[in-house]
Amino acid sequence: MSEKREFGFETKMLHAGHIPDAVTGSRAVPIYQTTSYVFDSPEKAAQLFELKQYGNIYTRINNPTTSVFEERIASLENGTGALATASGMAAQFNTMMTLLRPGDEMVASSHLYGGTYTQLEHTLKQLSVKVHFVDPTDIKNWEAAITPATKALYGETIGNPKGSILDIEKVAALATSRGIPLIVDNTFASPYLCRPIDFGAHIVVHSATKFIGGHGNSIGGVIVDSGKFDFSNYPSVAEPTASYHNLKFYETFGEYGFLMKARAVTLRDTGGCIAPFNAFLLIQGLETISLRMERHVQNARAIAEFLNAHPQVDWVHYAGLSNSPYHDLAQKYVPKGPGAVFAFGLQKGSGDVREAGKSFIENLNLFSHLANVGDARSLVIHPASTTHQQLSDSELEKAGVGPELIRLSVGLETTEDLIWDLENAFHKIAH
Repeated sequence: MSEKREFGFETKMLHAGHIPDAVTGSRAVPIYQTTSYVFDSPEKAAQLFELKQYGNIYTRINNPTTSVFEERIASLENGTGALATASGMAAQFNTMMTLLRPGDEMVASSHLYGGTYTQLEHTLKQLSVKVHFVDPTDIKNWEAAITPATKALYGETIGNPKGSILDIEKVAALATSRGIPLIVDNTFASPYLCRPIDFGAHIVVHSATKFIGGHGNSIGGVIVDSGKFDFSNYPSVAEPTASYHNLKFYETFGEYGFLMKARAVTLRDTGGCIAPFNAFLLIQGLETISLRMERHVQNARAIAEFLNAHPQVDWVHYAGLSNSPYHDLAQKYVPKGPGAVFAFGLQKGSGDVREAGKSFIENLNLFSHLANVGDARSLVIHPASTTHQQLSDSELEKAGVGPELIRLSVGLETTEDLIWDLENAFHKIAH
């Protein structure tokens, strides 16, 4: 019998990155709730600060509990390593701050979470980075938007809130051919449903707050590097870094060069670190992620089919439905199911559809009205007046968010109970 084995997803979600504590024998991952760590000697301290030896310095940079979470996510995403952050938005921003310089450009899908769109369009603009947004469904749009200044491509595995499926393999091939990294937000799929690195993506980001944590109790984000992008001609990672005596990160750390700079420079200097206790809670979420995602998808598919046949519903954007324009891509990239977050539109009648949307939400009992997704409990929101309210009318139109749109995050409750709750709300707004 071979001693080497490629372990399955469920085994890795329970064991990757951790062995029982050598001192206490603790089977669960301990919470190292500390800010800092004692150095063995002045020489050891100097080596740590010069990045000549890996170890713990300060929890803003790394922490033993957080390290387990990072290693486990990297294992589940088939990446070379990972870096945890305070939130999904922090993961995105850390990635961009590490890769981009003033004057650089990005090409991004227009099918994005409203907060992501705002960060890319407005916050990066303050740093003199220009982002071109494209309809992600045609590879020619991506190709046409690339300029000599383009330093990254960005998209979501499952677009928010349209439920589109990114053709990762095509976009990754284009990115590689142009010497540009492709960054994919895999939040809605989770590593259980899709691993973008397997299809050529170079960097993956998550809002771990969502399905990874799964219980709506902690905020966190994570960056996963494939280790497969050649940064040797990529200035921000390859060129000397003044704050480390002109250290060249890619030359020194090779496939870990991007992550090392993201940790030792960007995370250190911007401070968007995750708390050890939140990392611990996210580890608990990972230990059941396959079971939860199976149930999420099962419920989501049943509810999407119910809504698709309902007379008070105009449309349903769920790639698991056979009539979805993204159904074929879903079969390729998320064959176990396209997640549990999707949108539908109320039938436009003679009344105010925006008011009907608000009334619909007010009459739900099991679906909680709040700005989150990926919870064990079912959630609902009206994006045009909440998550996407900061967008102009033209930006809303580009993002596909109309006043009739209702977004659901389908939880783990009994399927029939969730359908009952929706039907009851439909009945109330019809009378």
